[in-house]
This record gives sequence, C-alpha cells and structure tokens, in this order.
Amino acid sequence: MRIISGSHKGRRLIAPKNLPVRPTTDFAKESLFNILNNQYDFDNLIVLDLFAGTGNISFEFSSRGAIAVTSVDAHKNCCLFIDKIATELDFPINTIKSDVFAFLKRHKGKYDIIFADPPYDFSNTQFEQIVSSCFDSDLLKDQAALIVEHSKHTDLTTLNHYNESRRYGSSSFSFFKK
Repeated sequence: MRIISGSHKGRRLIAPKNLPVRPTTDFAKESLFNILNNQYDFDNLIVLDLFAGTGNISFEFSSRGAIAVTSVDAHKNCCLFIDKIATELDFPINTIKSDVFAFLKRHKGKYDIIFADPPYDFSNTQFEQIVSSCFDSDLLKDQAALIVEHSKHTDLTTLNHYNESRRYGSSSFSFFKK
C-alpha cells in the first residue's frame, strides 16, 4: 500500500502478512480522496477510522493534514502496526484495540468523517448497526459524513441517512449524512 498525497506522498508501507485484512485498493482510495478533497479542508479534520486494519485510510488522512485520527480495530497486530507507522511518520493517530460495536456503544466523540471498512461478508443487519450506532450516539458533527466501504454486491441504499454511493472496481463507498 502507498500514501497517495500529502506530507508523505508516494511512501510505500509494507504491512505484515499475518494481518487479517483486505486493504482498500490504491485505485479506490485515490477516487475516494478525490471526492473528499472537494468537500473538506483536511487541515481541520477529526477522523474516526473503524475496522482500521492496516491503517491505510488513517495514514492517508494524516498525511493530508487531519489534526486527529482515531483508529479502531479488534486485532492486536493491526493496532501494533498502526502505532508503529504513526510513530515513525509522526502522525496524530490514536489507536484503540476494541470490537467496533462495543466501542461505538461507549464512545462519546465528535467527528468530521467516520470511515468504516468492515468485512465484506457482513450482513445488512450488521451494516445497519454500524450506521445506526454512529447516528444514535451523535458522533457526527454538522456537515459530517459516515463513509462505509463494502462489496459492490451489497446494497445499503435503504438504510437511514443514506446519501449516495460510488463504485470503484469490486468496492463501493456509501455516504451517509445527517
């Protein structure tokens, strides 16, 4: 994986092979950030990255100037890798080892962007639980967005707060807003 833009543009990062992840492809990530670049000033963003995995999305936001990124993942080695890279690159990333659903139940923060990249085999009920937890816990600031990455075969258009979807290869991003 590589960082596409910002202070560490072009930097390649090699994640350990034993991580249980499916990183967002560079093509999909670049497309997503082109959309976000037209809507947000990255220098002022506070971001929550759920199911953070390798930290691919957290690193991209940090490289582009986000002032704070919270990365949540249940896998210890994912968290250790994110911490290692964040320290090396002096990124403002706070890593939390937790089940995402448990984290969402107890957490009381406010974010400009929440990005969730759960396993592609999640059921629609599990996707709905992510969306409802973020909105019911009032984690999004005004004008904020929840972005959920999912398989192109998953349809989230019926969920509350759905705004739009974009498809890139086998991945889709669904946007949810207040």
